[in-house]
Amino acid sequence: MNNPAFKPTDPVEPQPIAGGSPLGHRLEKHFRHTVRGTVPPGNVEILPTANSSLTSDAIEIAQGLGGKGVSVPVLTGLVRLTDILLIAGTAVAAAFTSPEAAGLGLANLFVTAAAMLFTLAFFQAADVYQVPVMRQGLSQLGRVAAGWTLVFAMFAVLRTTTGVGATLSEAWIGAWYALSLTGLCLSRVVVYRMVRHWMSSGRLERRAIIVGGGTAAQELIHDLEAQSDNDIRICGIFDDRSNERSPPVVAGYPKLGNISALVEFARLARIDMLIVCIPLRAEKRVLELLKKLWILPVDIRLSAHTDKVRFRNRGASFIGTVPFLDVAAKPIADWDMVAKRIFDLVFATAAIIALFPVMIAAAIAVRLDSKGPILFKQKRYGFNNEIIEILKFRSMYTNMADPDAKRVVTKGDPRVTRVGRFIRKTSIDELPQLFNVLGGSLSLVGPRPHAVNAHTDNKTWDDVVDGYFARHKVKPGVTGWAQINGWRGEVDTPEKIQKRVECDVYYIENWSVLFDLKILFLTPFRLLNTENAY
Repeated sequence: MNNPAFKPTDPVEPQPIAGGSPLGHRLEKHFRHTVRGTVPPGNVEILPTANSSLTSDAIEIAQGLGGKGVSVPVLTGLVRLTDILLIAGTAVAAAFTSPEAAGLGLANLFVTAAAMLFTLAFFQAADVYQVPVMRQGLSQLGRVAAGWTLVFAMFAVLRTTTGVGATLSEAWIGAWYALSLTGLCLSRVVVYRMVRHWMSSGRLERRAIIVGGGTAAQELIHDLEAQSDNDIRICGIFDDRSNERSPPVVAGYPKLGNISALVEFARLARIDMLIVCIPLRAEKRVLELLKKLWILPVDIRLSAHTDKVRFRNRGASFIGTVPFLDVAAKPIADWDMVAKRIFDLVFATAAIIALFPVMIAAAIAVRLDSKGPILFKQKRYGFNNEIIEILKFRSMYTNMADPDAKRVVTKGDPRVTRVGRFIRKTSIDELPQLFNVLGGSLSLVGPRPHAVNAHTDNKTWDDVVDGYFARHKVKPGVTGWAQINGWRGEVDTPEKIQKRVECDVYYIENWSVLFDLKILFLTPFRLLNTENAY
């Protein structure tokens, strides 16, 4: 993707970007245009909080960086799947519409399967599944037509020289070729229009923040913008330094704040990647930055284009010819995210069907036991520190309910009803969260969502555990690895929340569908241990 550099209309000298200054307004206007900064319809406007470390300029820019992105691996995978279905579907259609074709035989099926494999290979070689090609019109159609024709030309040569496929109906072959070519070209017209739309709306780009300013950042930006078909969109610069080594404008991009502001900015905007542009020989400073940044659900890369690598071997990647060290990858992304969502929908639906009688009985028991609503709603931390509202069966007296979790539930707590004690011990009170899973705010398996004001010893848990918010790099779950290992119920000591977070981070770093299945299978058995549940 072309990535035109953001440049102010008039040359500017480095100076503070003060809110309300002519320079600040000019930079905001041009920068928002560069990142296509219109607030997506339906998005909630981002407003500064009383203790926000972001400037009004940075918050306004973040408003233009909302919405969901399109995963390139998922897009290319779906296009491949569409090609396969079109080839197979047109083969069947040709067999039953061609007058001389007598249905599909074993030879037809073999040739169809072979055609799928060779078509995918030829299309791959022709870069048909590359996004830069998908955004081209006639060039994309020409490559598709040439690849499909090459498959039939190869079969024609084999049929003439070896006699392979000589029994196949020529009418079927001709009809299949024409139908499939038409279908493939029409599908590519749709792909072309969709890709162009996603590009113009900013959904098909990787949004990056440069960490660190000065000359190194300027050289990196120039190198990135020199790459052909670059899909990186630079959204600003953050740096703790405020001296002449880190001016307020670098290569036309504004510095939006310090590292603390960066964490808050990345929570508000859709950012895909952090590029740390600090000399690798400054290992201490780099490690201090990474300690603050690794809690974010984004890719983190160290720019290695101006320095020799002095760290231990890590995964390396390139954007064009610019080298990077991959420090942290966004967890459960692309096809993993699709697989996990399908897993959630299938098993959550099955669980709701199987446990529906239990939920009906629990609802009736809650209603008969005490006055008040059957369901209890509570705000908790979700993915990327978003505030979500989860459902539970009410287990406390209505007038003693604590939706803000200002006081933890203890053994023999007088606020808990008779039915409440039973459904809390057996975790039946959590079953309505299966509907949260269907809605997408929760996953079936993941770190348990904690209440926003959860605390121990008068300290919120993010103050108790260093790196606590790293557990929010994925969606929270109805059950999780911490609960399987016995860390459920009351959290009355710092060690208990520390162990929970350690289990959550382990889960995030080792996630797989099989791991989710293991946790799901063990959950009913581990719930028999009700020692800390009350």
